Amino acid sequence: MPDDATPAAQGFDPARLAAIRPALQGFVDRGELAGVVTLASRGGQIVHADAVGWRDIAAGDPMRSDTLFRIASMSKPITSVAALMLMEEGRIALEDPITRWIPEMADLQVLRDATGPLDDTTPAQRAITVEDLLTHRSGVAYAPFSAGPLKQAYEAALGDPGMNRMSADEWLAALGTLPLAYQPGERFHYGHSTDVLGFLIGRVEGKPFRQVLLDRIFTPLGMADTDFWMPPAKRDRLASLYAYQESGDRLRKIELELYDQPPGYTPGGGGLISSAGDYHRFARMLLNAGELDGVRLLRPETVRLMRTNRLTDAQRQVPFAGMDLWTKSGFGLGVSIAEDLTDNPYACGAPGSMTWPGVFGTWWQADPVNDLILIYLIQHQVPVSANSGSTIATGRGAAGRRALPVYQQGIYGALQGHPARVDPGSAGR
Repeated sequence: MPDDATPAAQGFDPARLAAIRPALQGFVDRGELAGVVTLASRGGQIVHADAVGWRDIAAGDPMRSDTLFRIASMSKPITSVAALMLMEEGRIALEDPITRWIPEMADLQVLRDATGPLDDTTPAQRAITVEDLLTHRSGVAYAPFSAGPLKQAYEAALGDPGMNRMSADEWLAALGTLPLAYQPGERFHYGHSTDVLGFLIGRVEGKPFRQVLLDRIFTPLGMADTDFWMPPAKRDRLASLYAYQESGDRLRKIELELYDQPPGYTPGGGGLISSAGDYHRFARMLLNAGELDGVRLLRPETVRLMRTNRLTDAQRQVPFAGMDLWTKSGFGLGVSIAEDLTDNPYACGAPGSMTWPGVFGTWWQADPVNDLILIYLIQHQVPVSANSGSTIATGRGAAGRRALPVYQQGIYGALQGHPARVDPGSAGR
């Protein structure tokens, strides 16, 4: 490593960075977490990278820097970038109605009460727009984040949100039969909006959405390990998924099906598999105003638009999964943005930092004030429901999630001079 790339040269205390590993190892030793892969860089130079614990506990396979993870909703920023690339080309616009490409979503009905009977509806006041999809204000829901009859209707019509044997066309047709939870544009409601956006992108491009990402983002950025599908030759690198088991007070492995070939259903909201190194390249592109190593995906002004809050004052008062998230953090086009760090348990670093995590505990952040990127990857399943935010962060069986703020504080605590105030982070978003 060149002298100017050492942690000390980049403004970090090496002794404090060295203290991060034993702190994370404690979560593994206590049986709260199987393992974790981390990576931090400043100015594009890696200042800390580690792999702690086990990729598979029973097999005794250790975590490695190139371990692959199901990144879940960390897929959303990638899909959003693909949409913004089309926007720059004039092929879509934020105000465009999505029915131009997805007629299955025309003439929609909206529940009068999001938890009420499915037949108590009113017509949608307007069409869903591209911006509605990017900001989760489409009214499209997720089964896990819904309550009442709508939850069961989503489960019956759409099946598993992550692993599905439907084609994209079949899935969109099924979604079009369901009522919206809220009127388009009314409020932030977490759901399949980014999945719809991905399939819209595929129809605009005239090719499968997976191929669009390969052609436009993954290949140009050198993200060779990021895909909706993992070939058999890479499967020995995939981190196993674990959940807390009440009986025995320990972690149990969750067996998930793997595709034998690239799937037709490629949910841009949560279906990608990736590695710390790959996602670091994507985050660096965003932190570098849309360009990396001579490859430009977005214009600087588009990245600024992406990381500018779009929620209204009224929408920011609505809790997210039971958490008061939006009063001190905003939401732009596919990412959340830290604004006020005072007593904000859901953000760290400096105002302007952008992120969006994954339900299995994966997390990243790009901090433009400190020119700092943090990647944190685990595979830790906890129950998800409409008001489960605090449970995800701190509830029983979620002790492993408390390793994230330990990592965040370790990195920022090692940054000499403390140029930015730090509050504990949370994996609960």
